[in-house]
Amino acid sequence: MPELPEVEVTRRGLEPRLVGHRIGQVVVRESRLRWRVPATVRALTGRTVRAVKRRGKYLLFDCGDGHLIVHLGMSGSLRLVEPGTAPGKHDHVDLAVGERVLRLRDPRRFGAMLWTADPPAEHPLLRHLGVEPLSRALDARHLHALARQSGVAVKTLLMDGRRVVGVGNIYASESLFLAGIDPRRRANRISLEKCAKLVAAIKTTLKAAIRAGGSTLRDFVGSDGAEGYFQRRAWVYGREGEPCRRCGTRIKRLVQGQRATYFCPACQA
Repeated sequence: MPELPEVEVTRRGLEPRLVGHRIGQVVVRESRLRWRVPATVRALTGRTVRAVKRRGKYLLFDCGDGHLIVHLGMSGSLRLVEPGTAPGKHDHVDLAVGERVLRLRDPRRFGAMLWTADPPAEHPLLRHLGVEPLSRALDARHLHALARQSGVAVKTLLMDGRRVVGVGNIYASESLFLAGIDPRRRANRISLEKCAKLVAAIKTTLKAAIRAGGSTLRDFVGSDGAEGYFQRRAWVYGREGEPCRRCGTRIKRLVQGQRATYFCPACQA
């Protein structure tokens, strides 16, 4: 599933190529995504893309009088292709922007393409999102305050988008390893000092993932079709039974909230 780094990689790839350009023809081949693509998306012709922003795992295309909201779901990607490029089976929506075509590909159709004329922060999908992990708002005191209110495992807390948005499964495991915290530890038992280490680890991990182009798992590629390679550098994620890169102890795997968690039982004691 594309997480915050993959969405940010997509945003950075699209922004310089779309901003300032007018939207031409809009083609919706399949409207039955997670929510049906509304008629307002089909009527975007003539608007100009003023900015490409991100909130959590949502992309926001500012068109002046409203925002196109895009979520990549579990398997979606946005790519820029040349006009006349034949669509594939899972290429559901095309927006002609300038001299290129912005194409939404989504094999599982769990993604979304919606329109709002209201401030995006007020949209039902975005209004309850938590703090952005790469913003200054996420610091040790803020995370510690969130943690003290919760008796769930710290990994579960990081995966709760109502508290911290967009960290995702891969990056939560990696961040907890860097901070030396057992993913099973209760959040309300994490000290302020440990929260400071965890905040630093989250920011370091996400920035490294963005630089690496994200993680390519199954269907994700960037807007230029390039695969990310962060997962090749992972400290623990996907490495069950392999030696820890730091101490040599075998990496363990467990399931938390129906998601796989990887950790080193020695480094994260």
